[in-house]
Amino acid sequence: MRASQDELTRCGTARCGGRRRVFAAGVLAVAMALTGCTNGDGGKPSSWQSPAEDPPKATATITEPQADAKDMPASTGITFTTKDAEEVTVEVKDSAGKEVEGDLAADRKSWLPDGALKYGETYTATVTATGDDDKPATATSTFTTMDRPAKQIRVVSFLGDNQVVGVGMPLIVKFSRAIPEDYRDDVQRRMTVTAKPAQEGIWHWVSPTEVRYRPKEFWKANSTVSYRIQAGGLPLGDGWYGRSDLAVDIKIGPSFVMTVENRTKRMTVTKDGKVIKTILVSLGKKTTPSSSGTMVVIEKLRKTVFDTMEELGPEEGYRTDIDFAQRLTWGGEFIHAAPWSEGQQGTVNVSHGCVNVSMADGAWLFANTRIGDPITVKGTERKLQNGNGWTDWNMSWDEYVKGSALPYEPGTGAEPSAEATP
Repeated sequence: MRASQDELTRCGTARCGGRRRVFAAGVLAVAMALTGCTNGDGGKPSSWQSPAEDPPKATATITEPQADAKDMPASTGITFTTKDAEEVTVEVKDSAGKEVEGDLAADRKSWLPDGALKYGETYTATVTATGDDDKPATATSTFTTMDRPAKQIRVVSFLGDNQVVGVGMPLIVKFSRAIPEDYRDDVQRRMTVTAKPAQEGIWHWVSPTEVRYRPKEFWKANSTVSYRIQAGGLPLGDGWYGRSDLAVDIKIGPSFVMTVENRTKRMTVTKDGKVIKTILVSLGKKTTPSSSGTMVVIEKLRKTVFDTMEELGPEEGYRTDIDFAQRLTWGGEFIHAAPWSEGQQGTVNVSHGCVNVSMADGAWLFANTRIGDPITVKGTERKLQNGNGWTDWNMSWDEYVKGSALPYEPGTGAEPSAEATP
């Protein structure tokens, strides 16, 4: 196309028209010169016969990283703008021409690699936008990542791959060093949750070193949940960077929910919405009441020893063998078998704050519960203190979303979550 434009410049309308008049006068040499500027159809310039094509309707611009950028974090994603684009694609290749796997955000404004980029490597990003005219417009940016940093923060998950948990189980992610508040939104943008079927949920920062995720309602029974934390190479403040990415796939078990009423001294157990058992209980006596609120099973101990001698002293303390213990709080509240209180179960509270059940019922519960199964205790003299256990469900949804480092968007599902954009 450029050659055609040059040709038009050399053989402009006035100049070529003049040559045609000389040719009409019979000057052969000029006629021969004119032949080089025609296409055999009456002497029209070739550029007239093949007019320049219209430019693509769509446009694309890469905003980050800028061209020839150096020392970019290994977590670098591609952000860009497009106009009048019907289709957008992003391609990133390393210096050897190998393509980097990644995902385009739902809003088609950014792209994130599936894993951290290599340190000290040069990459070329190409964004292609195609409009309704089917003409592609491209933008490219070449950048180089930084050398491997010396200060790195580990990211760990409480849950492991293929673990089956209860419907009240929060996703728990911990960092080996405190994340400054100004960096938590960056971290949260790299944390994605995919639930099948889709369920609305959000991340909640419990502390500078721990963040959790829960859906708006209990997890749907028998659903699958996958979560990713793409922290590898991510700047985390004060010269620290994420050490590596993290990905975990878990499964939610049946809906096994326990509800305890202090008034009746009974526990009602439902499975997938149907009552399957009613159990007599004895809760904490007035001097050591059980906590009212929603908790989840944190750990299960077939046999253990409760020892409060150091805490309460020789007069009030005790050291007792316990069967079928299921921890509910860090403060020491459990569901457990208590054969010594079977005569009081269902009528009076005599425990030190635990939910006492019979040996038979303790064994049955122990065999049927999972980590993350919820229990709600109602009507006692003491309210559950948030933070005393996995108390994510003891908070209202409005309270819970306040712990997010990103604004909450009502109605956003978890496939992928609102925090998925890079």
